[in-house]
Amino acid sequence: MNTCLVLIDAQESFRQRPYFTATDLPAYVAAQNALIDGCLTQGIPIVRVFHVDGPATVDNPFSRESGWVRPLAELRDFEPTATFYKSRHSALVGTGLDVWLTQHGIQKLIISGIRTEQCCETTTRHASDLGWQVDYCLDATLTWDMQQLDGSTLSAADIKARTATVLQGRFAALCSVQQALERAAAA
Repeated sequence: MNTCLVLIDAQESFRQRPYFTATDLPAYVAAQNALIDGCLTQGIPIVRVFHVDGPATVDNPFSRESGWVRPLAELRDFEPTATFYKSRHSALVGTGLDVWLTQHGIQKLIISGIRTEQCCETTTRHASDLGWQVDYCLDATLTWDMQQLDGSTLSAADIKARTATVLQGRFAALCSVQQALERAAAA
């Protein structure tokens, strides 16, 4: 089965946001780099997706003009098989990624990147609905604490647990990096 790693929004733009903290960054980077290395070793194509939106000005970190729409500095340097730019939550909306995946006979996606509950989860649900098999690498995703309506904090760990709960068995197989690489090798 043809597999592809879809690396979503792992970009410097987030470092410019007030909610960005380095608390979970080292664990995420270690997992993401291990996933990249494993895919490169197995010859699995890696598609990089960047998020761009808002005004095309230098002070908007999600505009290309800002210079922040580039890979996180801590990520392993590699040449992606393809790069796509999105302006919606799903990497499959308006980017041409779906066409590229179909043209290349890709049947299974490994999803990783930033943010766990937002673009990674949305792309996973969308991909599943379109018929792709999805392995969701929770340890190779990153998110941050969020404020709830009552003002209390919902921790990044709780957000990840919620994402795992709603995706597992319905939209994706939840996998560690090692499990995703083993599943890709077995396919």
